[in-house]
Amino acid sequence: MPITKSAKKAIRVSARKKSYNDSRKRAMKDAMKKFERVAKTDKKEAEKMLPVVYATIDKAAKKGVIKKNNASRKKSRLTKLIK
Repeated sequence: MPITKSAKKAIRVSARKKSYNDSRKRAMKDAMKKFERVAKTDKKEAEKMLPVVYATIDKAAKKGVIKKNNASRKKSRLTKLIK
């Protein structure tokens, strides 16, 4: 357990950041799963969804939830699904 005032605050801040990061990651994963389901059936609809999925991945990378190369790899693999 933290003893000093700053250590207690650090735990609160860390919990807030974790909550934010978890929600950003969940949004990204949900968008990717939805895109993958649509890509299996309707390629035209998947092409329309692609910019939205890219945006969620880019936001996660920009905020540091995932790394830049990880985001790039995810986008590349999603693009392969509609080709």
